[in-house]
Amino acid sequence: MIKIENLSKTFRTASGDFTALSDVNLTINDGEIFGIIGLSGAGKSTLVRCINYLEIPTSGSVTIDGDELGKLSKKALLKKRQNIGMIFQSFNLLEQRNVLKNVCFPLEIARVPKSTAIKRARELLELVGLSDKEKSYPSQLSGGQKQRVAIARALAAETKYLLCDEATSALDPDTTGSILELMKKINRELGVTIIVITHEMRVIESICDRAAVLDGGTVAEVRTVKELFASPKSDIARKLILPSVNTADEVKDGKRIRIVFDGESSFKPVIANLILTCRTPLNILKAETEDIGGTAHGQIIIQLPDDPEAAERVINYLDENKIQYSETST
Repeated sequence: MIKIENLSKTFRTASGDFTALSDVNLTINDGEIFGIIGLSGAGKSTLVRCINYLEIPTSGSVTIDGDELGKLSKKALLKKRQNIGMIFQSFNLLEQRNVLKNVCFPLEIARVPKSTAIKRARELLELVGLSDKEKSYPSQLSGGQKQRVAIARALAAETKYLLCDEATSALDPDTTGSILELMKKINRELGVTIIVITHEMRVIESICDRAAVLDGGTVAEVRTVKELFASPKSDIARKLILPSVNTADEVKDGKRIRIVFDGESSFKPVIANLILTCRTPLNILKAETEDIGGTAHGQIIIQLPDDPEAAERVINYLDENKIQYSETST
């Protein structure tokens, strides 16, 4: 388990002090996929580098499996980091080494016998689907293949925690999907706890169990992804979740309702049933529903009828059928 308590980080610059993180408190449980999301400059990358003490916090603490990192000796900290893998947007592969040697690199640093290192590397290349690429060099690989090598390398030293800093931001949507599926496989089969840093809500929705929303270096909210998607509490969470569902500019009047679909409800004709039952037409302003990890979920924004009685019938129908909704101005 990773426990972050009262963590702050301030950088001293020529133009003055800059506080990147302020009083961050988080608990990341073993075996979960935990997301940290925020806009550019929110402090995400600084936070992930504080988790493994590549950045030393100005104040506060990071405790991993009962060991407070700030109290460890340099040697003990280096040993602790061997169980914490990290992957980046830019892959950071060694261009002069082939795929097999890239994966072996952290094992060489840990002084693992060569034969053992090669066996471990080949097992991981099979896991990430690159057994046939062990003699290839990074320049011969696609972006998705490079990230798979980076993931294998990050897992080489019996990794317990995998930190992913915008790991899919440089990839196209299809490749992003395959990398996210690979991460879920690693979490499921190896039991690796994964921390995903991203500015993309679709990444959080696709892979994470829970997520923390960062805003200006502070934690705005921490919730399950389902709760976060269904009913975001903070302004920044709403901004991250709703930007793609802005309604048409020409629609100016009328109360708007955001209906959230998740799981089973996504397969039911909710809107059709609502219209038939309430005997009133509805203006659909925007809708999106997608299947993620075998579970369909999405959202739809409707404009309620101008007639107060008809609008009340719609609201009563949603309440009686336990359909999640909220008023929205977007």
